[in-house]
Amino acid sequence: MNSPIRLNSPISSHFRGKLTSQVRRVLPAYLVLICLILFFTNSHFFTAPIRAASKYKRELRYQQPLHTEGTVIPKKIWQTWKTGPLTMEQRDLDTAKTWVEKNPKHRYEVLTDENALEYVEFHYGPHGLKRPDIVQLYKDIQITIIKADLLRYLVMYAEGGVYADIDVECLRPLNRFIPERYTEEEVDMIIGVEIDEPNFSNHPILGPKSKSFCQWTFAAKPRLPVLMRLIENIQDWVHELSRTKGVPIQELKLDFDEVIVGTGPSAFTKAVLDQMTVQNHGKQVTWDLFHNLVESRLVGGMLVLNVEAFAAGQGHSDSGNHNSRGALVKHHYHASGWPTLHPRRNHPMYGEVEKCNWEPFCVAEWDKNVAEWDTLSKEEQDQRLATKPPQ
Repeated sequence: MNSPIRLNSPISSHFRGKLTSQVRRVLPAYLVLICLILFFTNSHFFTAPIRAASKYKRELRYQQPLHTEGTVIPKKIWQTWKTGPLTMEQRDLDTAKTWVEKNPKHRYEVLTDENALEYVEFHYGPHGLKRPDIVQLYKDIQITIIKADLLRYLVMYAEGGVYADIDVECLRPLNRFIPERYTEEEVDMIIGVEIDEPNFSNHPILGPKSKSFCQWTFAAKPRLPVLMRLIENIQDWVHELSRTKGVPIQELKLDFDEVIVGTGPSAFTKAVLDQMTVQNHGKQVTWDLFHNLVESRLVGGMLVLNVEAFAAGQGHSDSGNHNSRGALVKHHYHASGWPTLHPRRNHPMYGEVEKCNWEPFCVAEWDKNVAEWDTLSKEEQDQRLATKPPQ
């Protein structure tokens, strides 16, 4: 029969010493492993203070003096498209030519799918602004509309000038964009109202899109903090989206509203209002200042034109028409096919609320029908769908 080892025996002491030395050897490795597991499973918790500090430093940067006194918006027109002017389709060429014909003293350049990355690398790489994080972001993004939105902001921050989507027609010369009561030197940026429907602010779908500035046409001096604020907001948004969706940036898939909020008019508008507040000595600037805007308004060097200037003929927001003297551009929308790849919220029975085009009675009816639909049983919903007329 086996006899037990006494705790105070030499054998027992040797065993305990050997075990203790083994534990001491492997303990550091186990501790490192545990720390790594904790870090990766709670990375948001550990990195949140770092991100907060980074955002604080950025906010201080956005508040630095502009130093734009005595300068004017560069006489350079920018557009971006799949191809250059020599190989554009005729309809794209026709709208693009209006910018050159009406502004013969301005330089003109189109960045294409082929040369856009080289442009970003040159201006934001080691020989430019030294922002490899921005270059990497542009490389990582694979969604065409997100890449296109980001590119226009990168170009306008780096060099400034006038940006217009390829399907935007220039109706008036650019010297008409700044009213006579302002000087070119005091205007750092020119933007226009696109959607002015604040009565829908609390609508679950329309709300985030109900108050926005247009970004299919705008002008700016180079190196404005508002544009870097926007670029870095997009950077944060993309990384956060990648984290919450659990996929690499290259594999992100977005719906219509995510595009609008992330890089489109809503993102553009938020950055502008935030920067206006900074340049207004911290006094908050809200959409109320631009609601029902009749005359242009200059806030912190940013000139805001009324809705008719850049977004006439929409059928909402009291946008007027393109025959008005105040209409400066006309958006033809023929290059705006991206919503087919990023669909809007489409109710199975009642479709998209956006088809109401901000008409209050139509929106109210849609809301009522959807609310009533939610009270039906699955069987009743299927019966209605079976009788739904073809779209």
